[in-house]
Amino acid sequence: MLRLITDFDGPIMDVSQRYYSVYQFCLEKTRYPDQPVQQLSKAEFWQKKRKRIPETQIALNSGLDEAQSQAFSQLRRQIVHTEPYFQYDNLIPGALEALLKIQQAGIDLAVMTMRRVRELDYAFKKYDLEGFFPENRRYCLSNDYVKTRDIEDKPLLMARALAELPPATDTWMVGDTEADITAAQKYGIKVMAVESGIRDRTQLEIYHPDVIIHDLSSAVDLILRN
Repeated sequence: MLRLITDFDGPIMDVSQRYYSVYQFCLEKTRYPDQPVQQLSKAEFWQKKRKRIPETQIALNSGLDEAQSQAFSQLRRQIVHTEPYFQYDNLIPGALEALLKIQQAGIDLAVMTMRRVRELDYAFKKYDLEGFFPENRRYCLSNDYVKTRDIEDKPLLMARALAELPPATDTWMVGDTEADITAAQKYGIKVMAVESGIRDRTQLEIYHPDVIIHDLSSAVDLILRN
């Protein structure tokens, strides 16, 4: 049996508008009255995120001072994963078709994400994705889980998945961050990094995935060719 384990945000969901909307809100809330700021365009902002520019530096680049940049970063952490902003997420172009192709090919499909249960359920219901991922193929954080760092938390999810899932003759992981790559490599799983998410190619190359591809559609095509 061939298995594909995919991250959710990046391969399937585009979170750039949510992150940008949070950036705009935090910038407005943190600036002093009548303080001139230089709001980045969405393209400029997302480029910095993909290069892993720290939130505090993004705030400074937008015209906030040192103290404000700390407040900006703290506020951003508090709200970026809250329900009012999930409405801004959108499906990555071609992702739905890729999931259908996986399903039709009989590939065992699982999702592994740093979203909490309620966050994943929200997107599943909004975009009617439940049919692709049965309950026993969903690996995410509990609603009360205390996060540390993705690069530490994601391997724990991978360990649980490998302990619970039936054996597969071949397994691929698809993800868009260093956490996905590290989690797969720790357990000897082949990993494809996609450029459709929150890291650019230069950042992905640092962690030496087996292959770097454009998106989930490209990943599925590669798997089906082999």
